[in-house]
Amino acid sequence: MPDKVLRKVFLGFIHIHILHHAKEEPFYGSWMIHELQEHGYSMSPGTLYPLLSGMESDGLLTRDERNVEGRVRKYYSITEKGDKVLYEAIERARELFKEIES
Repeated sequence: MPDKVLRKVFLGFIHIHILHHAKEEPFYGSWMIHELQEHGYSMSPGTLYPLLSGMESDGLLTRDERNVEGRVRKYYSITEKGDKVLYEAIERARELFKEIES
């Protein structure tokens, strides 16, 4: 049971992390998998790509396909809606962490 609860909490953190990097610059999926691993999240392509697709469907990300060394690579960028969601998430996280640190 606690594993399921933590998974849901961490999924929210992962969404914020993805939006943060999409705001900084366009990224591609395998780069994001490595980036998330740097922060202790283990995510397979079979988990990440549906997540990115869902965020795209929700209007948070856009996808641009580029030819890189003869292969098509999908790059993700933040949308205006995604930027607003990221801002709101950061504000609420700040408020929460301020409260629980007291």
